[in-house]
Amino acid sequence: MIIKSLITIYTLLTILLASGKWVSGQNCGCAANLCCSQYGYCGKSPNYCGKGCKSGPCDAPQGNNGVRVSDIVTDAFFNGILNKANPACPGRRFYSRSAFLNALGSYRNFGTTGSRDDSKREIAAFFAHVTHETGNMCSTEETDGRSKNYCDRNNRQYPCAPNKGYYGRGPLQLSWNYNYGAAGQSIGFDGLNNPEIVARDPVISFKTALWFWMDTCHSAITSGQGFGVTIRAINGDLECNGKDNGRMNKRINYYRDYCNQLGVNPGGNLGC
Repeated sequence: MIIKSLITIYTLLTILLASGKWVSGQNCGCAANLCCSQYGYCGKSPNYCGKGCKSGPCDAPQGNNGVRVSDIVTDAFFNGILNKANPACPGRRFYSRSAFLNALGSYRNFGTTGSRDDSKREIAAFFAHVTHETGNMCSTEETDGRSKNYCDRNNRQYPCAPNKGYYGRGPLQLSWNYNYGAAGQSIGFDGLNNPEIVARDPVISFKTALWFWMDTCHSAITSGQGFGVTIRAINGDLECNGKDNGRMNKRINYYRDYCNQLGVNPGGNLGC
């Protein structure tokens, strides 16, 4: 019996190793498009990406409203945005659905609050701003950002580090030292001394966008206040109250488009 059991175990290990599915270690060492299962295996099926998934494009958790963000933000939806960017854009090689879903594991209330329509509107709103801020996920950094000063020296909680730039980076173009400092503290990276990581690590990049969103936009959009409130939170000083109707309307058009793709009414109060 012992010999037979050992043969069975060795046979199983041989098959797993040959298929490249078995990997040990804290993060499994899986390829970027594979999930690390709760048992330390790499793969793509629900057995790997579902319950207990440790890393990779894990299935988004199901909210109290029965919504899984991964079912709404499909490959077709995500790549429909990304593929509109010029192939030469740095974002084409940086942003990915798997990185988004990986980051989403830290923000489980995103897209799972309220009714199913509320979830769809929140997802549409988030990606409308991402599209506008990055040009269909083309940019990882703000254009001419290095020449701009986003250091608030009056903020003593998150003081600017020497020779560091806090210009826009990532899906929502995180800006200013106080946002980099707070985001880094929440997520777990040195936002003040290493702001560059937001444009170098796609998972951290999406985490900063989701961090900002959940802190400033989530409750407004899910409570039915309308898309306009999210514009005001992200760039209100430059676009709202008639300051730049052109840019404001571009955001609204993206939002309407994505609501249409997701089959949900965009609701009212679209402008700011």
